[in-house]
Amino acid sequence: MSAERFLCEAIDLARDNVRRGGRPFGAVLVKDGKVIATGVNEIGTTGDPTTHAELQAIRAASRALGSPRLDGCVIYASGHPCPMCLAAMHLTGIREVNFAYSNEDGEAYGLSTAAIYAEMARPVMQHHALKVAYVPVRPDGAGIYDLWRSAQRS
Repeated sequence: MSAERFLCEAIDLARDNVRRGGRPFGAVLVKDGKVIATGVNEIGTTGDPTTHAELQAIRAASRALGSPRLDGCVIYASGHPCPMCLAAMHLTGIREVNFAYSNEDGEAYGLSTAAIYAEMARPVMQHHALKVAYVPVRPDGAGIYDLWRSAQRS
C-alpha cells in the first residue's frame, strides 16, 4: 500500500473533523498494510488537550491489538506530529510516521508546533516555558521502582 493512500485517508478524516467543528487533524494507524485504527483531534469536543489525532489512533490500536506495544505499525498523519505524539510513538514501538502538512504549512494558521520542538530541544532543566525541578523525596517504605520490579517477578 502506498503512503499517499493512507495520507489521503488521514486528510479525509481531518476534513470531516473540521466539518463537525473540530481541528484539521486526522491519523491512520496501519499494520501489515491494514488499517488498525484511526483518530481525529478531539480537543474541542472533549476539553482534553491530549486528544490529538495520533494519540487517539494509538489508544484505539492498543485496545484493538490488546497491547501497549505497537511494533510494526506505521502512522499516517494529516499534520506534522507534535512532540507529545512523537514521544508516544517512540514509547509504543512505532518506527515510522508519514505526514502530509508540515509545521511550515500550519504556521500561518497558528497550527505549528515548531516552538514547542525548539523548547523541547533544550536540556530539561533549562526549559523557559516550564519550571522543572528534581526533588528526590523518598518516604519510608519500599521505593516505587523496587516495588514495581518485585511485582513483575511475582
